[in-house]
Amino acid sequence: MAKEPPGNRRRIDTLRQELHDHDHRYYVLAEPTISDEEYDRLMNELRGLEEKHPELRTADSPTQRVGGDPTREFPSVVHDPPMLSLANSYSEEEIRDFDRRVRGILKNETPVYAAELKFDGVAIALKYRNGVFVQGATRGDGTQGDDITANLKTVRSIPLRLRSVRSLPGNLEVRGEAYMERRDFERLNKAQSQTGGKMFINPRNTTAGTLKLQDSKIVATRPVRFAAYALLPGGTDGSHMENIALLKKLGFHVGGAQEMCVSIDDVIAFWKHWEERRETLPYDIDGVVIKVNSLRHQQRLGTIAKSPRWAIAFKFASRRVETILKDILLQVGRVGTITPVAELEPVFVGGSTVSRATLHNADYIKELDLRIGDTVVVEKGGDVIPKISAIIVEKRPPKAKRFVFPRTCPVCGSPVARPEAEANFFCENAECPAQVRGRIEHFAHRGAMDIEGLGEAVVDQLVNLGFIKTYADLYALHKNRGALEDLDRWGKKSAGNLLDSIEQSKKQSFHRVLFALGIRHVGIGVAQTIAEHLPSIEDVQGATAEQLQTISAIGPRIAESVLSFFGNDRNRKAVRRLKEAGVTMSAARKVKGRLSGLTFVLTGTLPGYSREEAQGLIERHGGKIAGAVSKNVDYVLAGEEAGSKLEKAGVLKIRIIGEKEFNKMIA
Repeated sequence: MAKEPPGNRRRIDTLRQELHDHDHRYYVLAEPTISDEEYDRLMNELRGLEEKHPELRTADSPTQRVGGDPTREFPSVVHDPPMLSLANSYSEEEIRDFDRRVRGILKNETPVYAAELKFDGVAIALKYRNGVFVQGATRGDGTQGDDITANLKTVRSIPLRLRSVRSLPGNLEVRGEAYMERRDFERLNKAQSQTGGKMFINPRNTTAGTLKLQDSKIVATRPVRFAAYALLPGGTDGSHMENIALLKKLGFHVGGAQEMCVSIDDVIAFWKHWEERRETLPYDIDGVVIKVNSLRHQQRLGTIAKSPRWAIAFKFASRRVETILKDILLQVGRVGTITPVAELEPVFVGGSTVSRATLHNADYIKELDLRIGDTVVVEKGGDVIPKISAIIVEKRPPKAKRFVFPRTCPVCGSPVARPEAEANFFCENAECPAQVRGRIEHFAHRGAMDIEGLGEAVVDQLVNLGFIKTYADLYALHKNRGALEDLDRWGKKSAGNLLDSIEQSKKQSFHRVLFALGIRHVGIGVAQTIAEHLPSIEDVQGATAEQLQTISAIGPRIAESVLSFFGNDRNRKAVRRLKEAGVTMSAARKVKGRLSGLTFVLTGTLPGYSREEAQGLIERHGGKIAGAVSKNVDYVLAGEEAGSKLEKAGVLKIRIIGEKEFNKMIA
């Protein structure tokens, strides 16, 4: 066998180290320095070299994060020492009692506390041998859990190789919390909704369910993250905060805040600070954890039953409240999707009174075993839509009724159906009034044709009066100008503003028109991708399923949906009428402009442009838009109330400009 050229081994080692570094910068530090395309290029090069030289592939290679073959069961792992649970406290009095107990045991020695955020996630343990990740397990019952190593390898914020192992024991264990950020969870649910998949209840439950999936390739597609809070063996020298600093040095994310507290008053101040600011964090926390900082003191305090004496959870007031489910109503969307909505006994939660909550689909109701009359738990965080996350079975009344989806549409009475492999029921009548209104509202939406003044109430009024039956009718609405002006609360100015906005909408770019048509599964991003490859409505209408699926991000389901839409006579007629009215039906030819070759990131609110208008100007002048700041960005266009992107731009020394300078660039 020929000896392996040293150049290949060196290049593979270099690529692995670079990719580990980029994973750390992106998933732990949130400070990426290369684009996604450049990262993918490095990964593909490494994957190609490892395929040519499989003998050089290692368990800690970044290529091993994609997941392997499904497993039938998870072996058990014994935790030594056990993963203890924390005692909970809910008041200042209880936390002062904890302080008195600690001082009573330590006698003449004064404790110093370490305070940190309590993630609302799933506890896991990671084992490293000589700096390489070898095993990961769930907490289980505290004494033993499930071996989910293959799944945890796909979590990119978990280092497969520690960044520094000098003077450390050969065997290390890191404990922490797996979780999902709220934004990632909402994106996951949005994707599920667009594909008709099962809707998830909350980030914590979704994380727990994801880590117990038998197929690690599916886990690799889920946005699970990890935050470390303990390093074993801890020893008796040093402190918890020193271990946290070491964990950070080893390459772990260690949460959003830690603080040394020399008194219990400092602990309470830390708790109050984060109780007020919990919604500013990108992830859910349900309290703070208080630990005696000295490892020697921790050993002296010891444990009691299943909890340590040296630590306690100081929980926040609940943002989850109980109320009664009075009824389940049904709403019909623009493509006929029938969505169940909970009608609740009004209750105050998360800063507002809630009387309704989404129930997503029939499977969601079935999973919760939800019945009309149940006492339910409602939760709402920040601007998240209120939702039912649990039921209190013990409070279920004897006459609580199961909900059965009707066989007919609640609006038009037409038959409903649930397609195979879909989670939703659909009304099969395309002329259903609810669908008609929904399609027109979607067409006029800000992200689509952006017709100002055409909100839900106005659409209802115009449909009820018979002025419009489809979105194509909007461009003939000027024929009814006199009748519009005579409507109650309208007049010449309101009617004129609406008609002017409709006229202006004809100039919207082709991809926004394509999105506005309301083709199922075609969001604004997919519409833009299609328009880049099929730059006219004739190209899109004439495309086959095979042609559509050659486009990146277009799979069989989207292709089938596009074909189904344009295979409908009513839809083709509406598109033809839009074209006759002068609506843009082809993509503008790309020309070299003043901003050609430049990439921009937008942040904050610009005084003279909406975000969509600014993006359109940049693209029309040949520039590109990026969603995140990286070294491949040329300018950050910043307005009022700009966010963290400015800080990243400063670190990477990217030029920051305002609207005035931007106007000079495109003048």
